[in-house]
This record gives sequence, structure tokens and C-alpha cells, in this order.
Amino acid sequence: MNRRVVITGLGAITPIGNDVNEFWNGIKEGKCGIDEIKSFDVTDNKIKLAAEVKDYNSEDYFDRKESKRTDKFSQFAIVAAREAWKDSKLDKEKQDMDRVGVVLGSGIGGLTTIEKDNLNFINKGPDRISPMYIPMSITNMAAGNVSIDLGIKGESLCIVSACATGTHSIGEAYRNIKHGYQDIILAGGTEASITPTGIGGFANLKALSQSTDKNRASIPFDKERNGFVMGEGAGIIVLEELEHAKARGAKIYAELVGYAATSDAYHITAPAPEGEGGARAMSLAIKDANINAEQITYINAHGTSTHLNDSGETSAIKKALGEASKKVMVSSTKSNTGHMLGAAGTVEAIVCVKAIEDSFVPPTINYKVPDEECDLDIVPNEGRNLKIKYAMSNSLGFGGHNATIIIKKYEE
Repeated sequence: MNRRVVITGLGAITPIGNDVNEFWNGIKEGKCGIDEIKSFDVTDNKIKLAAEVKDYNSEDYFDRKESKRTDKFSQFAIVAAREAWKDSKLDKEKQDMDRVGVVLGSGIGGLTTIEKDNLNFINKGPDRISPMYIPMSITNMAAGNVSIDLGIKGESLCIVSACATGTHSIGEAYRNIKHGYQDIILAGGTEASITPTGIGGFANLKALSQSTDKNRASIPFDKERNGFVMGEGAGIIVLEELEHAKARGAKIYAELVGYAATSDAYHITAPAPEGEGGARAMSLAIKDANINAEQITYINAHGTSTHLNDSGETSAIKKALGEASKKVMVSSTKSNTGHMLGAAGTVEAIVCVKAIEDSFVPPTINYKVPDEECDLDIVPNEGRNLKIKYAMSNSLGFGGHNATIIIKKYEE
């Protein structure tokens, strides 16, 4: 028997807010988190803009020793996980912690640490590499550190699937609870790759926008889009088996009812023609949710602001939803946050949860020039007050990784 899975806690640290309320208010207000890069000197760089987390001081959250021994991508994960745990009102003393898990990934991992210690190696020799280099940089340590911080003793897994990481983490956690392996899982993604090599690598791949106008850099579905803007931060959601949540009187935000993952098997960076792989993920998620395409009110698109992604995703939505694609509302909140890579899918799932809760469809901000290749209702510039029963969120990653989840307004 399949068990129902609900969402009972939310946590986020993002370029437009360092907790969920601040983040969601930023979405509703159409706030743009993109600005000139502050974390390193970009004088000689082609790329001047990114969506950095603002006003972040690690020692506000960690003691000095812990701060120095934990890479920023792990710190972001712990900050978001603590918020989600507190929001869920879970109590370690009353909960069987062997039945609580973590599924938490990152697209890249501890890039700040990797850069720093490689410079030490080159300039000072192998003996000057920090003994903390490995435990700070390896990608699984976000999940490991959250497990240690909160005392979580169930499954602790790290998914790495580029920009699909956050959505895959939620989906695999959902299946884990649905089939009875765990009762509660903290699921999500984290990223802190706004570094010289992170920016330089994506820039030389021709993936990043070189715009110097922060309001015309991350412009999903706009005809003038010319690349994505790097973001950073973390998102965590608490998934819980329904009867377990009801028994402890938990607040239920929404229900997770559909998930699917597919592979393009096509190219290391480009999506399959006409978004074929993404379309299959959406169709399979709709089937998993046991609904019709017409029942979906809102789609939070992957919508990266690259030419191939946005046109391909438009084709994919049309293919998966058919006639219903003419009515469904589709927006990309990467216009607000930039592309948070491994954290994007979870932060965008939080958008869907809050959109359902507040009956508010978020807009695609900074949109100016329509593109005939992206002719869906992308909710340009102004959000809409509208009841949402089913919301879909898509994530599409380098390597051809596609993931789709469907979130439903909770009903008994």
C-alpha cells in the first residue's frame, strides 16, 4: 500500500531572503536578487553579475571554529535545515530519529574550499593543504553535516544531478516515505559556487549572461535572453507520512502527489530536441499523480534564461500537456533568484507550496520582449491572485537529467 506524503516544514536561504518568509515576500513583491559580484574581484572578468546571498555572516549561525571547518555550501544547508526543522515543530525527544532521513545534494559541492586549497598546493606545496580539505569539499557533506547537526539517524543520502539535484532529492525522498522506508525526510539542495572558477567555468562554456544590467540579465522566456545568472543558497522541505503528521498535530502545507525522472541520453549540456526528455518527465509525473493535465494550474518552469532551455522547455510543456498548455500559467522565479544550480529545484518547490497556500501565482519578472518560440502564459511581471489546486515544478540538468514533481493543495 502506498502511503500519502505531505509537506510539514520549509527552510530557505536565498539571494532575495535569508528565510522562507523574507524569500516568499520577495517573490510576491517582484524583488530581483541579482547585483554586482561582491565575493571576489571581477575587474578582469567578462561576468560582473550574480545572485549572491545578502548580509550573510557565518558567525551569526556557527561558532568560529565550526565556521572555519565548514564550507559555505554546507553552512547554507544547515541554516535552511534548522529553519525547516523548527518550522515543522518536530521534537527529537518524541521522535524515533532512526525513522527520520536526509536526502540532500549539491550540484558542485565545496568549490570555495577546493579553490583555496589548490592555491595553497600550487603556491606553498602539498604540506600546506588543509587537513579539512576533503571533509569540507566533498559533496555529500551537506547531507552529513545536516544529519549530525540535527541528530538524524535514518537514511542520509546525497544526490548530485547538476541543476536537477533539488527536485531529484525531493522526489526520491517522496518515494522513500511512500513505500514505508522512513516516516520523515528533510529533502533539498544547496549551492555556493559563486567563485572565480565557478563563474569562469560557466562563462567559458558560454552559459552565463554577460549583461551588466541586473534587471536584464536573468530574463527567462524573453527574446533577448542570453544566458543564466549564477545564484547560491539552499532550500529544504520536510516531507512526512500523512498519518504520522496528523498524529502529532503538524501543520500540513501541501501534499506531494507526483514525481518522475528521465534522461535525455542526448548531450552533456544541450537539452534533447523539443525538450523530449523533459516532456516525458512531466507526462510520467502527471500519471504518477493520477490526474489529468487540465488539472494543473501553475508550472514553476526550469526557465534558466538560456536560448535552448527556454524554447525547449516550452516545447516540452506543449508536448506533455497538449491543449491544456494553452491555459496553464508558467513562470520562472530564476528571474528573481538567478540559477541556484543544485538548490534551485527545492527553492522552486517552496515557491509552489507558498503559491498554493497564498493563492498567488508568481510572475516572471523583468520580462520585456516576447519570443514566438516561448508563447506560453508566462505570467509577465505581475503576479496573479488565483486559487491553485495542483502545481508542477520542473528541473533539467546538464547531462540530460530531468525531474518533475507535482504538489497538491492538501485535502483530507
